[in-house]
Amino acid sequence: MYYDISAKTRSLYIHWPFCPYRCHYCPFVALASHDPFMERYHQALVQEIREFGRNYTEKPHLDTIYFGGGTPSTYPDHLLLDMFAILGEFFVFDKNTEITIEVNPGTVRVEQLELWKNLGINRMSVGVQSLNDEVVKKLNRLQKASDVYFLLDKAPSYFDNISVDLILGLPGVSVQEWKDLLAKVVTWKITHLSMYILEVHDSTPLFFNIASKKVSLPCDDDVVDLYYWSRDFLAQHGFEQYEVSSFARNGRESRHNSMYWERKPYRGFGLGACSFDGSNRLQNEKNLMKYLESVEQGIYKPVFFETITKEQVYAEKVMLGLRRMKGIMWSEVSNDLTDNQKNGITEKLNLLKEKKLITDKNGCLQLTPAGLIVENEIITRLSL
Repeated sequence: MYYDISAKTRSLYIHWPFCPYRCHYCPFVALASHDPFMERYHQALVQEIREFGRNYTEKPHLDTIYFGGGTPSTYPDHLLLDMFAILGEFFVFDKNTEITIEVNPGTVRVEQLELWKNLGINRMSVGVQSLNDEVVKKLNRLQKASDVYFLLDKAPSYFDNISVDLILGLPGVSVQEWKDLLAKVVTWKITHLSMYILEVHDSTPLFFNIASKKVSLPCDDDVVDLYYWSRDFLAQHGFEQYEVSSFARNGRESRHNSMYWERKPYRGFGLGACSFDGSNRLQNEKNLMKYLESVEQGIYKPVFFETITKEQVYAEKVMLGLRRMKGIMWSEVSNDLTDNQKNGITEKLNLLKEKKLITDKNGCLQLTPAGLIVENEIITRLSL
C-alpha cells in the first residue's frame, strides 16, 4: 500500500483529462480528441476509487472534492451520476463539503448546471482567461466571449459560489484591455477570482512560437505594474487577496486549494493525479493506455513515490506558506533545522528584509507586494 490510509484524508482530487482542444500554453495532463476513451477511463477511475475506499471500515467524512482537468465539464452526465454513486458508497459528504468542478465556457449546457447542483456540486471554477476572441483563438482556446457571458448569466441561478480564472500577460492584450476586463469581471456574480501570470512551459506550442518569434509577450514591467494595479483594484471591489494568485470575497476562499497550501493529506485519482498522505507523495501514470491497462489488470501502482525528508518538509512549508498573505511562522518552519542551517537562512532573510521583499512581524514571515512578484526567486534563495 503506497498511501497511508491512517492519514486523516478529508479531500479527494478526481482528474478528468479530456478536452475538446488543447491550449497552446497548457502544461497539464490533458487529452484532446480522445473522447472515445471516456467511458473506459471512467471505469478505471471507479476501480481506483473502489480499491482505495475498501481500505476503510468506516466511511471517511470529506471536507472537499475537486474535479479538475482537462475539462471536467465534458464529463458525460450518465457517467458523472455513476461517479457520485460510487463516491457515496465509500465516503460521506454533504452540503458542507466543498465540491468543485472546473468548467470551460462553450462546453456547458444549462441542463448540466441543474444536474451538477442536484448531485451536490456547489462550486464552479470557470476558465475565462480572456474576453478577446482573437487572443484566445491564437492560443488554440476555442471559446468565445459570448460563451463566457452565457455561462455567467445562467450559472448564478444554480450556484452561489463561482470562481473565474484569468491569465495576466497574454500576448496581444493591452494594458487598457486588461483593465477593462477586470472592470467587467467585478460586476459578475462571482465569489472568487484566480489571477495567474502567464508562464511559458517548455515544449508547449506557445514556447516554440515565442522561440521562433511568431508570438511576442508583453513587457515584463507592464505585467508587474498591472499585477500591482489589479491587487488594489480587486481589493476596492471586495476581492481580498489571500494567496499569490487568489482573491476572494469574505469567507469564499477555496477550501480545497487551502488544503494543499496547509500540507493536509489528500488522495488523487486518475491520469497523472498526485496524492499526499502527510509523509509520502505519489503520482499516477501519465500515459493513458498504460494507466488504463494496469488498472484493468489489477496491477496498477504509482509511477512516482517518495517519502518526504526533513529538508523537503522545510522547503514545502516555506514555498506553500509564503504563497499565502498570512505568511508563515519562522518557529514552525525552522524547528527541525540545525543551528548552522538556521543561521544561514537567517542571514538570507535579513538581506530580503533590507530589500523590502519580506517582512517579519513577531516571527511571522510575509512577502511584501514586491516580494510576491519574485516569489519563486525568494523561495529558491531560502532553500537549504
